[in-house]
Amino acid sequence: MTKKITLAFLLILLLSSCVKVAGETPTSTPVVFVTSTLPPTKPGLRVSTDVPPTASPTLDPLSASPTPSCRDSALFVEDVSYPDNTHLTAGEKFTKTWKLQNTGTCTWTGYTVAFVSGDKMEAPDSVPVPETEAQSTVEVSVDLVAPADDGAYTGNFELRDAGGKVTPLGIEPTFWVKIIVGEGDTAAEQIAGNCTYTENPEYVETLIDLINKARADVGRAALTVNEQLTEAARAHSLDMACNNSDRLIHSGSDGSWTGDRLSRAGYTNTYYLELLAIGLPGDAMNQWRIEKDQWSTVLNSRVTEIGVGYVFSKFSAYGGYWTVVMGGP
Repeated sequence: MTKKITLAFLLILLLSSCVKVAGETPTSTPVVFVTSTLPPTKPGLRVSTDVPPTASPTLDPLSASPTPSCRDSALFVEDVSYPDNTHLTAGEKFTKTWKLQNTGTCTWTGYTVAFVSGDKMEAPDSVPVPETEAQSTVEVSVDLVAPADDGAYTGNFELRDAGGKVTPLGIEPTFWVKIIVGEGDTAAEQIAGNCTYTENPEYVETLIDLINKARADVGRAALTVNEQLTEAARAHSLDMACNNSDRLIHSGSDGSWTGDRLSRAGYTNTYYLELLAIGLPGDAMNQWRIEKDQWSTVLNSRVTEIGVGYVFSKFSAYGGYWTVVMGGP
């Protein structure tokens, strides 16, 4: 009996020694498709195919497909009341109304129009926007008071969703109210080829004052206005505005660069710097302040002269374009 048990035990061992345990079959990694919104002509574009760390290793075919989030988009339709450069008397109360269109797929619920910069004219910090279905239009009004002193005034506003995120109107982050108090003349429209544009000498003076104040704050000397630098700066702002530039670039539409424009204007100093911006004077300063290299240009100790150009075209991508050229020996 003992022999039979021993033989049976040996037989089991022999059989088990012939069994080959296969390694685990690796599960296939799901293919990840990555797209890019960069222009197809962008040189040197390399799209990463790394799986994001939050990606799920498997896809359950029985699980419900997630509902895609809606897309937020808006357009400015028209000034319902008080179009740009309306004349008002000092202290006059008025209600500015804009018509906006919801061009996205989200319903505007809890949206607001908020004051962001410029002349506040006693505007509230924000006003509610009536609930607006996708593809519908809505009128939004703000109660304002004209300033007590004669002059031109601009207040900038933006559309915000229920979470406070800004919804641009087309490519413009802001829209505005522009009035003139007293009998001052409106900015005269000018024409260059097929381009209608305006300039604003008061804006130019304001920006120069802001630049010189920033320089004084760090012990830098004030810059003096140079006519040749001003001519070159104005020419480039006009070029960007009238060619509907959707980016700020130092190259002109004819391929010229800063030095070329200065030579044409007759400026002979070989040391110069150029800054570009959009918006109001304070907006330009903010854009440069957040960029270390550009802010160091504003405060440059070698330059002694300045020329500023501002050109506004309502048909352009950004409205108002700034070019600031500074030079020195």
